Amino acid sequence: MEVPIAHAANEVEADMIIVRLRGAGIDAFSKGPDLPGFGASGGMGIYVADADAARARDLLAEPEISDEELAELSEEAGEEYLEPGG
Repeated sequence: MEVPIAHAANEVEADMIIVRLRGAGIDAFSKGPDLPGFGASGGMGIYVADADAARARDLLAEPEISDEELAELSEEAGEEYLEPGG
């Protein structure tokens, strides 16, 4: 049985969540409203097997990148931007 574990604002965000889950070995899929005209802009539910739900929620609760890594990448990007030819 599949259970909802997350909500995405649109299809693109849903795909990003699914890729992250599948990268951790958790099979996931999205399901959106069956309303004509909403297309990729409608909200999407992310579903996994009941047995994987706790692990999936834990994974999504962890940031993909730490604050330290983000600061380091930001600093490196700023240095490249300021260098001649950057």
